[in-house]
Amino acid sequence: MDSVRSGPFGQIFRPDNFVFGQSGAGNNWAKGHYTEGAELVDSVLDVVRKESESCDCLQGFQLTHSLGGGTGSGMGTLLISKIREEYPDRIMNTFSVMPSPKVSDTVVEPYNATLSVHQLVENTDETYCIDNEALYDICFRTLKLTTPTYGDLNHLVSATMSGVTTCLRFPGQLNADLRKLAVNMVPFPRLHFFMPGFAPLTSRGSQQYRALTVPELTQQITAIQELFKRISEQFTAMFRRKAFLHWYTGEGMDEMEFTEAESNMNDLVSEYQQYQDATADEQGEFEEEEGEDEA
Repeated sequence: MDSVRSGPFGQIFRPDNFVFGQSGAGNNWAKGHYTEGAELVDSVLDVVRKESESCDCLQGFQLTHSLGGGTGSGMGTLLISKIREEYPDRIMNTFSVMPSPKVSDTVVEPYNATLSVHQLVENTDETYCIDNEALYDICFRTLKLTTPTYGDLNHLVSATMSGVTTCLRFPGQLNADLRKLAVNMVPFPRLHFFMPGFAPLTSRGSQQYRALTVPELTQQITAIQELFKRISEQFTAMFRRKAFLHWYTGEGMDEMEFTEAESNMNDLVSEYQQYQDATADEQGEFEEEEGEDEA
């Protein structure tokens, strides 16, 4: 927090908008959502309320958090649900960093991610899933960085966020606000998870080539299911043996919450699969039916 304050962008934020907690959530979703995070969430909401009251026309909220730890996932989803209660008709947009086994910090990441997705399905309008593994891959393969720092990874995420919000910040015909962006991007209310396919051609040090940065690929919307499948398989492997579960139940959680979150994630994968399997024949039948109706 102090590094943000003393950094080049410290002047952007009002000093009383910084909210501090004395202890972390210890990579425990239940701590972030029910105990430690719940104590802090009211003071965060006060800051949100203050800022939103000074807006002429509040479009919505953007939240950046990770789903692998305890604070970003547990307290992040608690904050989202509280903001949803208070501003039910505003757009909720999140940039969520998904955990990956290849660059894993803790063993309980699949639990935290699954419990978070369970909340995100219900309480957000658009979620950009930033895959940790993909960030490292871009640094290694495209940018040829041997030891990427958090600064390099954050630079990639900021490029994606900048690209996604360009249409809100500059005049243009398409996606002029968060709601129009959601209308154009979300085909079904539950299927609002996106994989950004945005890769810069140069690393952040080489400014002279900066003009070349291009969005390379916008992934098909159904590709996200692979990421959910991966997390779901890891979750099931641990949950079947009830591994590390006592850390969560000790904070007041119930096993049923885990079961619900697991089945919700599996339903989500099935829904994506269903639309991926929709064939061209079905499209043809649909057009024929339309023709008959008109006749």
